[in-house]
Amino acid sequence: MRAIQVAQFGGPEVLSPVELPDPAPGPGQVVVGMAAADVIFLDTLLRKGWGQEIFPRTLPYVPGGGGAGEVLETGEGVDPAWVGRRVVARTGTGYAERVVAGVEEITPVPDGLSMETAAALIHDGVTALMMDRLGVPEKGEWVLVSAAAGGAGSLLVQLAVDAGARVVAAASSDVKLALTRELGAEAVVDYARPDWVERVREATGGGAALVYDGAGGPLGTAALGAVSDGGRFVTYGTAEGFAAPDPEEAARRGIRVFTPLLDGPPSQETANELMDLALERAVEGRLRPSIGATYPLERAADAHRALAARTTVGKSLLLIGDRTAM
Repeated sequence: MRAIQVAQFGGPEVLSPVELPDPAPGPGQVVVGMAAADVIFLDTLLRKGWGQEIFPRTLPYVPGGGGAGEVLETGEGVDPAWVGRRVVARTGTGYAERVVAGVEEITPVPDGLSMETAAALIHDGVTALMMDRLGVPEKGEWVLVSAAAGGAGSLLVQLAVDAGARVVAAASSDVKLALTRELGAEAVVDYARPDWVERVREATGGGAALVYDGAGGPLGTAALGAVSDGGRFVTYGTAEGFAAPDPEEAARRGIRVFTPLLDGPPSQETANELMDLALERAVEGRLRPSIGATYPLERAADAHRALAARTTVGKSLLLIGDRTAM
């Protein structure tokens, strides 16, 4: 089978197309023929060797975290009725024509939902719903979403709007800000500007009651200043490492800080529950992933370069098999 492999940590050039043996399912496992593989910013960091203590990777490895496709084979102890079913697979790999997943790691794709939409929700849908549960946006309050045109950020904008909150979206270009307005953001701020935090405080009349930091690093650290006293700060961004909000300032201003990624990935049970909910809301039209870039499997390096350069608007996917990339 065709796959992408990382033999050494480094830049996008280490993403090498290779031929690997077709995998076989073990007990309790299935083989999924991939139609679309999820690509997230975290993939670009792990490729460089970052985060080994939280997200360990042993070289050589096939990157990714899952995708959507069709069950081709089942292993011992798995109902053979799974064969032929469309599923999403949330696994520790993904950039390949075939992946092995535990039966507990797959979720049926509802009728009427495309493989691409399902794949776009595997991580960002779960992440957005997990952050939504931590932040709990309330009707009428201001919510700031940074990196608001990204995969998870664009979903958080929709979730906050759906809850009746007033959203101010922060992103780095006019195209990205235009997307957030289409998704329901009431105000937008370009966080490439040095005064962006002040502009958020001005737009919200003193700060947002809830801030979702999807940027991380220095931008995420600065975003604490956009939270109103007594507010909530939920940080999940890793673009330049984790945000480092000042705990003394947070305590002095009565701000509750949530750093869920430091606890590692969610449990399988939680991930499955949130995956079901994400797919359900997508069918209802309440969650609409914005797929801004798709690539054939062999161009995975280009997908990583675009994410690193912040030129991707919305979600990135690798399309596998006979699907055509845009």
